[in-house]
Amino acid sequence: MLLLVSSLLASCNATVSVESDEARSNADENGFDAELAKKLNAYPYGMRMYVMAFLKEGPNRDLDSAAAANLQRKHLDNIGRLAEEGKLSLAGPFAADSNPVRGIYIFNITSLDEAKKLTETDPAIQAGSLVMELRQWYGSSAIQLIYENHKMIAKEDI
Repeated sequence: MLLLVSSLLASCNATVSVESDEARSNADENGFDAELAKKLNAYPYGMRMYVMAFLKEGPNRDLDSAAAANLQRKHLDNIGRLAEEGKLSLAGPFAADSNPVRGIYIFNITSLDEAKKLTETDPAIQAGSLVMELRQWYGSSAIQLIYENHKMIAKEDI
């Protein structure tokens, strides 16, 4: 249940926030906002490089319910910390099924080495409950705006 709740914590660079009116006032006649594109490190097509992490089931998943809940709480707190630091652009689980890939992170960084260091801060990784596969990924620079916008629609914290 707590893993499913983590999908509500779509995470992003907390230092970048855009109000609709502000965005419209800075945009040219075609809707392009050069200032926002620069803030988001957007390439000419509005894209940029990230690191995506596939969170997979690890070898140590046999925990009693109390220990599993405690580990999940620490995992979610780590996600929140990484989001607040602007290191994590998006995080969330996949629907519960038999697939060993449990969720994803999209790190707001380009370095696989840095992403590996960040994943090592996750208590679920440290406990061996999850393992990560890291891949560089090219996506919209606007993903960085999710976290601030998510806070405007989330009535409750996780």
